[in-house]
Amino acid sequence: MSFDDEWAQQKSAVMERQSTSMQLNQLPADPGGGGGGGGQPDLATSPAKKKAAANTIETQIQPDLKTAADAADEGTNGAVAEFKGWDTASGLKKAHEHWDSQVKRLNARLESEKSSLRNTSTLFQNNDLTTGYSFAPTQSKVSGI
Repeated sequence: MSFDDEWAQQKSAVMERQSTSMQLNQLPADPGGGGGGGGQPDLATSPAKKKAAANTIETQIQPDLKTAADAADEGTNGAVAEFKGWDTASGLKKAHEHWDSQVKRLNARLESEKSSLRNTSTLFQNNDLTTGYSFAPTQSKVSGI
């Protein structure tokens, strides 16, 4: 079988599988909009949940991260002192420096997430107000209108 014959056969098989349908351009029966049906909004935000998540980061995750980092500092510093003069000591020290840099990056990421969670509610509210103001009627500056 030649390439052209096989290609024609494949195109024919695809054309047979395609269904034909008609779509009318009209409003959906459900006036709620969105694609999920049932009138559910596309975007929902919960300031209370965002605040709770930010508080969890601040009161639990970050303190636990600091505790774990401090525990690693103590243990590693002790091991480095015990292996002083050996290549193992320098290897441990290098690994611990890498650990410290990862802890600092993680803590910075947690700070960023915490800040974003706390600022999101304000951003949504400001966006809603700006959108609402854009629909407000304005007075014409041309006299007599």
